[in-house]
Amino acid sequence: MTDFKSTTDLVAGLIAGVDEAQLSGPTPCEEYTVGHLVNHMLGLTLAFTAAARGERGPHNDAPPETPPAVPPSDWRPLLEERLQILADAWAAPGAWEGDATAGGVTFPAAIMGLVGLNEVAIHGWDLARATGQDYRLDAATLEALVAFVGQDADDQAAREGIYGPALQVAADADAQDRLIALTGRDPVWRP
Repeated sequence: MTDFKSTTDLVAGLIAGVDEAQLSGPTPCEEYTVGHLVNHMLGLTLAFTAAARGERGPHNDAPPETPPAVPPSDWRPLLEERLQILADAWAAPGAWEGDATAGGVTFPAAIMGLVGLNEVAIHGWDLARATGQDYRLDAATLEALVAFVGQDADDQAAREGIYGPALQVAADADAQDRLIALTGRDPVWRP
């Protein structure tokens, strides 16, 4: 069981630093603007909350669609609330047991929890980079996610549709830069 709270709190702390003018700006996810990314995060928080609760329905039974470019006017409090609910859902007894479904895929809940944590952590980094904010994941989260994402770093077929090819970083790169590179993102990306 891995704690979501430090990551969801970190991402929630970015919300106030997003200027409305930045919503149309680029992100490290080439196909997403900041607005697309915010909408994606609004959706993934619902999907992975449902997964933690063992629920099935429209939020988690189908692969995610391309999110709209313009988030709802209340996206700030809505995303903050959904991040808190997500952290609480994965902290609940039994959330990491059995099977869980998100994005139309069912995995053991112990794996799905890491998928969800990775989604929040990496897209939080995307949001921070796109809006010029500081972002530093805690050591325990980095350790768990580097091991999780790195397990198939050399198998691009297994990564297809999830990550781009893993990028190389210096041997002395810190854990966060290694994690970002494992997802196919450039750790020094700037808008």
